[in-house]
Amino acid sequence: MTTARTSKSVLISACAVPVLVVGQFAMLAIVPVALVVSGTLRNQALRSLRPWAALLAAVYAIPLVLWAIGPDRAPSLSKDMHPVFVPVISLAAIAVIVAFAKLSRRSPAVVKA
Repeated sequence: MTTARTSKSVLISACAVPVLVVGQFAMLAIVPVALVVSGTLRNQALRSLRPWAALLAAVYAIPLVLWAIGPDRAPSLSKDMHPVFVPVISLAAIAVIVAFAKLSRRSPAVVKA
């Protein structure tokens, strides 16, 4: 995968996370979170995004693990997730997007199609 394709997939995935979580599709948000993490790990140009991607993964993993190990879990992650996690996950995804924008300003070759 080229640098531009990887970086675009990381950006699009980071944008999809808050949309899915706010739209009550929190379980499906695992796919874009995984794409953000794997994209930042595979692409050396995006290594400055790794702490933000790790933050996003950790913040998303907390309600996911609580839902998975809970004794009386709801049928969906969105219904079982504490309302505080929705803005926290969204803010973590926005932090990835802002860090990506700063990185693309410093090095335009990262996002060049």
